[in-house]
Amino acid sequence: MSIHDQRFAGKVALVTGGSRGIGAAIVRRLAKEGAAVAFTYSASSAKAEALASYIQSAGGRALAIKADSRLAADIEHAVAATIEQFGGLNILVNNAGILGLGSVDDFSVEQFDDMYAVNVRAAYIVAQVASKVMSRGDRIIMIGSVAGERSGFPGSSAYSMSKAALIGLVRGLALDFAPRGITVNNVQPGPTATDMNPPDAPHLDKAVAQVPLGRLGTPDEIAGMAVYLASDDASFVTGASLTVDGGYLA
Repeated sequence: MSIHDQRFAGKVALVTGGSRGIGAAIVRRLAKEGAAVAFTYSASSAKAEALASYIQSAGGRALAIKADSRLAADIEHAVAATIEQFGGLNILVNNAGILGLGSVDDFSVEQFDDMYAVNVRAAYIVAQVASKVMSRGDRIIMIGSVAGERSGFPGSSAYSMSKAALIGLVRGLALDFAPRGITVNNVQPGPTATDMNPPDAPHLDKAVAQVPLGRLGTPDEIAGMAVYLASDDASFVTGASLTVDGGYLA
């Protein structure tokens, strides 16, 4: 990686769930384009430290922060640590999320509550905490899923509900923060090649068959949309849920 395009020079970003997959691709892209990037991780400390070292070795600035998105105190700590290390916060990307599948007959309330805590409650909390230190021109970006609009296959009702909630949250936050000039948007990936969709996943063939372009997306393709929304090019985009899905919702 070389730090060559500096359109985010002087900007500070925080990416939740940024140690792998889509989150890591977003971290790398923001750093490549000049931002100082803090990111959270919950368990994969080796991957997190390796990513931070990779960015730093290329001349960028990165900070890995251990945080459990289920805990409000951890979320608050991540925002505070970002500001302490880099002096502010201009771009928030809420990427942390978990996938839970099962029919309503089998998916327990405890499983539902756990997924909702990460996929929805944490998104609200981190936006609330971060917005207190953000100002005109700053960006909040949620990473949702096309499952918020189309479940696609049985067993995804609870997961789809959690991602549909982000669509409503983003619309409401966009109206709340518009007077302050802070935009809020939602990226909705389609089936993407990440840990959630390993090559041996039992539902993978069916998912790919529903993508008109005939393949999975890549984390870098999702990162491209997130970085667009973080840029000045998207200054008049807010309250939107934008899909990167190979035609899955077409």
